[in-house]
Amino acid sequence: MTLVRTDSIMPPRVAYAIGKRVGSAVERNRVRRRLRTCVHQHVGSLVAGGSYLLSVGPAAVSMSYTELSGHVGSALSAVRDAR
Repeated sequence: MTLVRTDSIMPPRVAYAIGKRVGSAVERNRVRRRLRTCVHQHVGSLVAGGSYLLSVGPAAVSMSYTELSGHVGSALSAVRDAR
């Protein structure tokens, strides 16, 4: 996960980088939907005025929702603490 701080008035924005090596279009879209739900669960951790890029690898397809949500939460904490 990458964070770029922008104007603090703007709400946080999140983009998803899910390459073809993750799987078929159906699998990539499923992962994207699951990631959106995970990010929504952790919306309180997002920095106002931040633009996030969330990248995933092929392992994301086989993860349970709980595992994926835990990784998203950890990534958000790591990015927030690094700034």
